[in-house]
Amino acid sequence: MLKVGDVQVTQAQFETMVSDLEAQQGAADLSREAIGENYASLLMLSQRAVANHLDSSPQVIRQLALDRTQILSNAEYARLKAQAAPTPADIRAYYEAHLADYDVVDVRRVFIWKKDGGANEQRGLSAKDAQALATAIRQAYASGGDGAKLIRDSKDAVLDLEAISFQRGELPAQMEVAFNLKDGEWTELDNNPGNLVLLQVVKHSRRPLKEVSPQIEKKVLAQKLKAEMDEVKKKTGVWMDEEYFAPPQQKPLLSTQPKNSSQDKQ
Repeated sequence: MLKVGDVQVTQAQFETMVSDLEAQQGAADLSREAIGENYASLLMLSQRAVANHLDSSPQVIRQLALDRTQILSNAEYARLKAQAAPTPADIRAYYEAHLADYDVVDVRRVFIWKKDGGANEQRGLSAKDAQALATAIRQAYASGGDGAKLIRDSKDAVLDLEAISFQRGELPAQMEVAFNLKDGEWTELDNNPGNLVLLQVVKHSRRPLKEVSPQIEKKVLAQKLKAEMDEVKKKTGVWMDEEYFAPPQQKPLLSTQPKNSSQDKQ
């Protein structure tokens, strides 16, 4: 189906070449004709290079050797990756050993702004009124009511109408305390002259194994692959000159103080 000089390419060979390229680079946004023309040009120029003895030049020899090394390296890495593929048992074992990592907490936040300095025109409530509103909101939710009604149309406070879910590790450090609170329990995150911030734990749960299996699979694969690579390095005997490969030393910063003049020394 394609011929360049003395080289003939069958349909099967061409389709295999296209498949290999798509596996490396993704699906080509080109027609079969355009790919064929590009491949024909590739064969033509490579034949010309051999005819002009470029394949024996030191630079090309080095590039061919490097390309061969890279291709072989990729092939072996792919083999190790396939070998390290986690089994369902591996994934379950990781999940059961890290259950706390998949804890989820549903929280509700309340923000109440306070007057800083007591200026009448300033947004916010007095410290006393802000505390009273916070207490009323907490009592409303504790009794099964709707605390949002207490601040409807208010410019001085807002709250989460719907609880927000966070997995462990997703919350800011200050809010991680939520995982230690019971369902329905409140805590005061901040109370300063400018605002009062409350946090309520609505519900605790845990993401099921089926839901988190894809992310666990990636973690376990990375761990097993690293272990295999370390073992290969150990068996192969990889050594690197630490002095040669050491990071460059930082140059001392120039002093911002002027040097003493001869008059200063007198």
